[in-house]
Parts: sequence; C-alpha cells; structure tokens
Amino acid sequence: MDITPGRWAATNAYLDAVFGREDQHLAGLMPRAVAAGLPDIAVSAAVGRMLTVLARLADAKSIVEVGTLAGYSGIYLARGMRDGGRLITIEAEPTHADFAERAFADAGLADRVTVRRGTGLDELPRLADELGPGTVDLVFLDAVKTEYPDYLPHAKRLLRPGGLLVADNALGSGEWWIDDAPGTNASRDAADRFNRLVAADPDFESFCTPIRQGVLVARKRG
Repeated sequence: MDITPGRWAATNAYLDAVFGREDQHLAGLMPRAVAAGLPDIAVSAAVGRMLTVLARLADAKSIVEVGTLAGYSGIYLARGMRDGGRLITIEAEPTHADFAERAFADAGLADRVTVRRGTGLDELPRLADELGPGTVDLVFLDAVKTEYPDYLPHAKRLLRPGGLLVADNALGSGEWWIDDAPGTNASRDAADRFNRLVAADPDFESFCTPIRQGVLVARKRG
C-alpha cells in the first residue's frame, strides 16, 4: 500500500497522539514561541519522546545540542539525563537563545542546561577543545542542514565510545525531501551527504527512522 501525503500526515499525527504525550509546559511552549516570533519548526512530540528515551539508553550525563530554537527538544533531552547531568545547547539567534533560557527555567531545568550563543561551526570545535575528546554521551544536531557534514568530525570527536549521534531532518523538511533530484536544494544535498558519511563510517553503527522528517541515530563504536 502506497504512503500518500495524507496517509503520511495521518501517521505522524497518530504517533504524536500515542507516543508524544506532552505535559502542560511542553504543550504550550511552541505556541508561546510562535507568538513571540520564533519559527514553528521544532521537532514533533513523538520525536521529543524518542530523544528522552535515547538519552536514557545512553545513560547520558553530558549532552550537546546544536540548534536550540525555543528549547523544546532541549527539554526532552534534559529530562532524559541522569542526575547531575548537563546539557549544552548551541543557538546562533539571540532572541531564540533568550526565549529558550526562559523556557528551561520555567521547566525547572535552568541548573542543568547551558545555552551557548554562537553558530554550530564555531562552538562545536570550541567545545571539543574545552571538554576534551570522548567526553560527551549524546550529540543532537538540528541546526543549519547545509552544515551537517561539517558538524560531523567535531561531533565524532566529542562522543565517547558507545555515545550516540542523533540528527533531525535526515530525510526532509518543509522545503525539500530526500528523493528530490540532486542539485535542486542545498539542504537536501547536504543531508544526503551527511547520511552517507555516517552510514559509511566504520566508527559508527547507524540507522535512520522515518519518523516525521527523518531522524538518524548512530552509535560510536569502541
């Protein structure tokens, strides 16, 4: 049976309804963010729940996120960390970073989350130097798609053996999909290159799940 656009939308609505239960804070977060002028491009509730579970499976005490936006995905990640854990989330837009800091505080997570203001390309190598190689349990990428291939070596350096690399929009966004012709969209081409780099890297074992717009998950060997 073919997956039509309508069936795909209905399937994702089902996943959110069954697996993406939100508490009162999360349910109101993105509407408040959109009202404040932030783009409505956060992960879905079902993807958020998956991030919490992945953080728990990684027994994460140290997480780095690239692309904070309103803090929606960061809250799910932080809630999956073990006691004493620390999430460092990178955001280039000052208004987004300000909103996210308030959101983390409202969620009772201000003492567990640090918002780093800057681009992923600037902050990831700085963090790799500051924290040291092999010190992070999970890296989540959800920022500039054309930069994903350039994030990869820094994320790999940060991750400990057994750590998880997770990337949103591995299959598409509101502007492109992975089966579009090569050369039609720079983000599509970068995502395709990133997926193939991770899949072919002998230091990772990886898969991609077609939930929402595609989420790549890779475990660093070692």
